[in-house]
Amino acid sequence: MAIKSDRWITRMAEQNGMIQPFVKRQVKTDADRGVISYGVSSYGYDVRCSNEFKIFTNINSSVVDPKNFDPNSFVDVVSDVCIIPPNSFALARTVEYFKIPRNVLTICLGKSTYARCGIIVNVTPLEPEWQGHVTLEFSNTTPLPAKIYANEGVAQMLFFEADEECEVSYLDRSGKYQGQVGVTLPVV
Repeated sequence: MAIKSDRWITRMAEQNGMIQPFVKRQVKTDADRGVISYGVSSYGYDVRCSNEFKIFTNINSSVVDPKNFDPNSFVDVVSDVCIIPPNSFALARTVEYFKIPRNVLTICLGKSTYARCGIIVNVTPLEPEWQGHVTLEFSNTTPLPAKIYANEGVAQMLFFEADEECEVSYLDRSGKYQGQVGVTLPVV
């Protein structure tokens, strides 16, 4: 298994629609303001966060139960920024829609700009033949409110190509998050 370069990512995105929309260079500025970078990097792709957020709240005193998740535990926000309360978290989704090839595993890591502010990005691996918008979890580990910017870079995807195709892909086993759009809550 080998990590893939910017040339491979560009080829797969342009020829196979692996990433839509696709930005084939790293964007670091937007008109006259700095942005947190996104687009192709040397060995990855920096994804953007959409402007759709679900901010965790405890107004209903619910128990967080992945088998019986209460959607009322979140407040929906559509905005260019998301303020995450101290020691809390929010869900969002990528701007980009992914179609992962059958012989590729994709791992997501947070960007250092957010990590250095105590904001952790968590995403599970994108398995072979998974497709959809990626649901992102932002954990604010600080005692202060934290800000996330929509339409700017939040995490980096790394693509690992296997020497052979997997026997059973995410599509083959009808994975429950296949084809997700928008911010997707837990499903059992």
